[in-house]
Amino acid sequence: MAKESIKARERKRIALVAKYATKRAALKAAGDYAGLDKLPKNASPVRLHNRCKLTGRPRGYMRKFGISRVTFREMASAGKIPGVTKASW
Repeated sequence: MAKESIKARERKRIALVAKYATKRAALKAAGDYAGLDKLPKNASPVRLHNRCKLTGRPRGYMRKFGISRVTFREMASAGKIPGVTKASW
């Protein structure tokens, strides 16, 4: 499980990206790279990193579900994810 501070930092970045999205798009369209340079570094979407919504784990992230592979496996085995069953043949 990731530290709360790491998860909070990522939430803060998500909020900054959303806040400056229209301004960044306008500056990019105008070609004003000096103006882009003055925006906060964390306002860039490149600095975002996908993390598990439940544990904050940065690796093994499954986009379709928004959780890590470890959490996915636990939840799928417990039957907490609708439509997902364990394969057997």
